[in-house]
Amino acid sequence: MWFSVITLFPEMFSILDYGISGRALKEELIKVNCFNPRDFAQNKHRTVDDRPYGGGPGMVMMAEPLQFAISAAKKALPQSKPLVIHLSPQGKRFDQRAAEKLVAEEHLVLMAGRYEGIDERLLQKEVDEEWSMGDYILSGGELAALCMIDAITRLVPGALGSFDSAALDTFSSGMLKYSQYTRPLVFDDLTVPPVLMGGNHKEIERFRLKHSLGKTWLKRPDLLAKLELDKYQLELLLEFIEEYDR
Repeated sequence: MWFSVITLFPEMFSILDYGISGRALKEELIKVNCFNPRDFAQNKHRTVDDRPYGGGPGMVMMAEPLQFAISAAKKALPQSKPLVIHLSPQGKRFDQRAAEKLVAEEHLVLMAGRYEGIDERLLQKEVDEEWSMGDYILSGGELAALCMIDAITRLVPGALGSFDSAALDTFSSGMLKYSQYTRPLVFDDLTVPPVLMGGNHKEIERFRLKHSLGKTWLKRPDLLAKLELDKYQLELLLEFIEEYDR
């Protein structure tokens, strides 16, 4: 899978050299190329921004350097039909379902804006979709693009060490992930739940599903409201709530 990033700060994307994304890059499961609009600027000063028509604070990114950068990104993988995405607080909220949808694309062109915004004509002509990390403002789209690349990379076949890891992640089932424990057996007078040490896989599965439902009820009731629980899941949730209220 190819990620082409339109950014004024390509150095920021060196963080992808570490962890899961770093391994995916090394094994060529993904490729990340950055295209700096300054390299496509039309004057000797490499200008990529100008004052907004109509007045107002700050500067606006110019259409032409961005268009040339997007064109170069498309030509880098000519056999694909890339999806061009603008990272913007005005976009749709990015979530796990969006990552699962976007991982099916062969080539994503991610445009990380800066300053007060981007010339609207460029967005109309070149952008297919707009996505947002949340209802808050970042200094630029680079951090949003990094989050998106990381979330999608986890879903690329072979990127994770365990085949089941992505399927068991929080949000993949619509619920939060169950609680996890490791050594030591006792930590500050708190002990690992005995069921996890008994070796009964059916009981362990039941415990984990119950606590996944319970954590979602405690921390993200908005997610729970979207789920259609079957009789067994409802029984486990009620059991969790009863134990929690004791």
